[in-house]
Amino acid sequence: MSKNKISINSNNSYAQALFELANEENSLKKIEEQVLAISKLINVSEEFRYLIKNPTTSLDDLIKVMETISEKNDFDNLLKRFLVFLIQKRRFFYLEKILIDFLEVCSKSRGEIKAELFSAKELSETDISNIKEELSQNFGANIKLNYKYDPNLIGGLVLKVGSTMVDNSIKNKLQQIQKQMLEA
Repeated sequence: MSKNKISINSNNSYAQALFELANEENSLKKIEEQVLAISKLINVSEEFRYLIKNPTTSLDDLIKVMETISEKNDFDNLLKRFLVFLIQKRRFFYLEKILIDFLEVCSKSRGEIKAELFSAKELSETDISNIKEELSQNFGANIKLNYKYDPNLIGGLVLKVGSTMVDNSIKNKLQQIQKQMLEA
């Protein structure tokens, strides 16, 4: 094992293995981009999602499909071999979870902290960028911010950073008032 090897704890040994192999081959950034592309394909294509989850699809057919996708998208050879390996080990139906875990391991290796922001009002890119910058300064780390517009909040914001949550929404305040009234 080399001294400069980065090891981030992961509950998913497949994701961890792909991370370590990609890191050793200095192709981490390229593979991360390609994994994002596969994740996007899973999210937008019902047919592809069905193909992954369908236990009756033959291994040969799965391999052919993935080789075609890999060739058309010029996937890194390591990623191609990894996908075929998952198919051969009959773990391909876990692909989505493995890819999500891989992206999380990559994020942690860069020292990023995952944050979620929900707002009752749609925020501009500038607002989101300013919030992300403020969080980065406050936490002393890179923040990977996932923003979602949620009109059900009525007003205000909900912010989750790591295990910390700040709920400053009107919906939450109304629920607290309702709870106090029921307890009285």
